[in-house]
Amino acid sequence: MEKILISEEILKNKIAGCWIGKNIGGTLGAPFEGQKWVNCLDYYSPLPDRATPNDDLDLQLIWLKLIEEKGIDPPLREFAGYWKKYASPYPWNEYGFCNRNLARGLTPPVSGCFENHYIDEMGSPIRSEIWACLSPGDPQLASSMAWKDSSLDHAGGEGTFGEMFWAAVESAAFLIDDPFALLDIGLEMIPPYCEVSRSVREAVWCFRNNISWARARQRILDAFGREQNVCHAAQNHGFTVIGWLYGKDFGDRICKAVNCGYDTDCTGATLGALLGILGGKRNIPEKWKAPIGEEIAIHRFNRISGAPGNINELTIRTVSLAKTFIKSKSETVEIISSAGSFPKNVLSLLSRNELALKSLMQEPMSAVGRTGEIDVWLHYNGAPVLKPGISKTIGIHLERNGERVRKDISIEGPPGWKIDETADMAWQAGFVLYSEKVDDINELHVNLNGIPGSRTSFVMLGPGEAKGYPVNTQTERCSLCGAWKGGCICTGQND
Repeated sequence: MEKILISEEILKNKIAGCWIGKNIGGTLGAPFEGQKWVNCLDYYSPLPDRATPNDDLDLQLIWLKLIEEKGIDPPLREFAGYWKKYASPYPWNEYGFCNRNLARGLTPPVSGCFENHYIDEMGSPIRSEIWACLSPGDPQLASSMAWKDSSLDHAGGEGTFGEMFWAAVESAAFLIDDPFALLDIGLEMIPPYCEVSRSVREAVWCFRNNISWARARQRILDAFGREQNVCHAAQNHGFTVIGWLYGKDFGDRICKAVNCGYDTDCTGATLGALLGILGGKRNIPEKWKAPIGEEIAIHRFNRISGAPGNINELTIRTVSLAKTFIKSKSETVEIISSAGSFPKNVLSLLSRNELALKSLMQEPMSAVGRTGEIDVWLHYNGAPVLKPGISKTIGIHLERNGERVRKDISIEGPPGWKIDETADMAWQAGFVLYSEKVDDINELHVNLNGIPGSRTSFVMLGPGEAKGYPVNTQTERCSLCGAWKGGCICTGQND
């Protein structure tokens, strides 16, 4: 197979453009986050003297550290471990409920969707750039890594589709600049029936049919708007595409996205990053770069250590990882020191989506552990809850390097639980759980028989711990520091 060859020098310029564009767009949009009316910005307002701390960028620094320390393809439980270690103070929406689930012992992907009313929001689409930068020119690889990331706090929701979409668009933007081809590549990675896909397609339809940008905005809101949830992914993806297609240049494009309102720091930051990849850092106008400089401002709820302090350091570390990532995981891309090139069938290569579709086949209501080189998937077949006196059937399947394997499996539960093996369900080994008494939090131990030490554990909740959570409410926060109560960062006591 003829490979896509990417110049390391061009890669460095585009990655730097990505991160500075992310900072610019997030800083532009931050003062207007949550406002639902049309703005009329054409520049920063107020004029900043530094970048605004923003989860859009600084949460991705956790994944940078994860890949540096744990290797190019860490298991999902490593994602969960790093999130718990560095992001547990974040209280808002999907972040707070992810932290609540992780603290209860649930792991991704079920941690991302159980009792979480915010899986359709923007918390994971804004984390797409790290996967695009590590997988330049390989959209399906970037998209599959985005699925892993988003499963922490958006499993099965529009947030997952959004992160997979943007990771693919941004990855392809390292090679081509036609917005319609790029949008098509992103749409190949996600289901056409999801709201993110339909919102993006509506924005494109409006542009091609000479609908004004303001009218296009209203059409997006009429079809996909969530008045109660300004961070709803579908409407904000439409707004980002509106800014991209209708704008005249870098500044006008990010301003149009922000002028649509709603989750403005996210729409501005995502589009700023994409435009930075397309043009590279050198083509971002100085008037936009100068006010914020190159410092990276990290939110106080991000407890990461050893984070890059500026765009240059972040770029160097990202490029270094990208070279290793591409060499180890990409079948179609090679990073070289000389001038790059790509084959005539580059659009076909960029549109491949097997890895993305395989990721989407993973069931949200499941959890995955690892023993040795084997991933152990537990399928809850519904909520991760066992009710007293009512049988529940679960499934187990095993994978090694993404391929299914078969082993003799047994499960141990708490004292008094009855666990019977049942007929296999498709590729899963089936087990029936039953108990007259169920504690709030219970451990199930899965053993691979005949392999010493091959045990991994999962949590099954009881009804006392799974009472539900009212919609459009937040997890409890510490009144002193404002963090999620279980991740308090103040020196006082949680109340």
